[in-house]
Amino acid sequence: MVGYTSGIQFLQSALLTQSFGAYIALLAEEKGWSKTGLSGAAALHSTEAALLGPALGWIVDRFGAPVVIRAGVVISAAGFWALSEVETLIGFYLSVLVIGLGATLGGYFPLTVSIVQWFERYRARALSIQSLGLAIGGLGVPLVAWVMHEYGWRIAAQGSAVIMLVVAFPLAWRLKRRPEDMGEQVDGLSVNNDRKISEDTPNPPKPLSKLLMRGLTAKQALRTRAFWLLSLGHACALLIVTSVNVHAISHMKEGLGYSVAQASLVIMIMTIAQVAGVLAGAAIGDRFEKRLVAAGCMLLHATGILALAYATRFSHLVAFALLHGLAWGLRGPFMQALRADYFGRKSFGMIMGMSSLLVALGQISGPMVAGVMADLTGDYRAGFTLLATMAVAGSVMFVYAIKPKWDEPIESV
Repeated sequence: MVGYTSGIQFLQSALLTQSFGAYIALLAEEKGWSKTGLSGAAALHSTEAALLGPALGWIVDRFGAPVVIRAGVVISAAGFWALSEVETLIGFYLSVLVIGLGATLGGYFPLTVSIVQWFERYRARALSIQSLGLAIGGLGVPLVAWVMHEYGWRIAAQGSAVIMLVVAFPLAWRLKRRPEDMGEQVDGLSVNNDRKISEDTPNPPKPLSKLLMRGLTAKQALRTRAFWLLSLGHACALLIVTSVNVHAISHMKEGLGYSVAQASLVIMIMTIAQVAGVLAGAAIGDRFEKRLVAAGCMLLHATGILALAYATRFSHLVAFALLHGLAWGLRGPFMQALRADYFGRKSFGMIMGMSSLLVALGQISGPMVAGVMADLTGDYRAGFTLLATMAVAGSVMFVYAIKPKWDEPIESV
């Protein structure tokens, strides 16, 4: 399960998430469209994901993530093909809307729900290993950039559509909803554990499978301070992440004078650091206080984007890549591991969907703030500096996001 979901995330990361900035840079040069206009497409995708979040959470809880993921892969392929035919800004928006719908249905949200349903004891480790796909996807950015340079961005989009159907869909077809549906237990425990407890113990406790499915309802989670602090802290993190994905290549190309190929090399360095962060998360994720690790990562995000904003030499770009990549890789998987630890598996999809409404504030606002301020001031420095300040605020939020106690009455916010 981890391998299948990681493979799908690798393809989405390489072909879309971390390559989207290359499309932005080339379309701005070829079509003359403004950064604000192009950033709006990224905001549109994030808005779409936010609006779909609660409904998607209910659908995933009701019907299972695998069915939704398969539909998303097919829709993404259609969106990439539509992108290859774009001639106008409106057409670009429509194609991104289709790609975004597919990425929402077949991406991070349902893939994460899939893994949470399979793991309890080693959840952070599993989510970290799954995120390797997202991290190493950046290694594919230079290849995508090379295809764009040699054959054009339209061919790159068409190739992405084919890859989604030929590679991603078979991986999605192999996914299973939860271990209980296959007669197995979470974390590979023997199905005989429950039977032995029932047979050998007077007044036996609830079977292990029932205990593992306990947790808060979405309504109860909404009444905890932790839900709001985790969601807003996560939103602050995505202010940085989405801004970098959309604008880093443009900043290095236009503001710093590097080529798209050279900028893609920086993205590759960032990816290597992200992989290191993911591996570190897999090693320490189930041993240390996740919220404090996340708080530290937010400070690395802030420092990294400041290094990018005020870079005067290539070594500063390397520092950005290392700091931001390490923070992203280490913190990213902890976001959902924290939610699962805090609120349980019972209504995880719906809780994650409700949280996405707040998290989307960061996804939408980050690229728009950076793009608008770049158009107004002529460079990305002011926008990136503001986003760094928000990342520091997010660090404070994680520090105060204490796990709610299920056995005690839940206080209102």
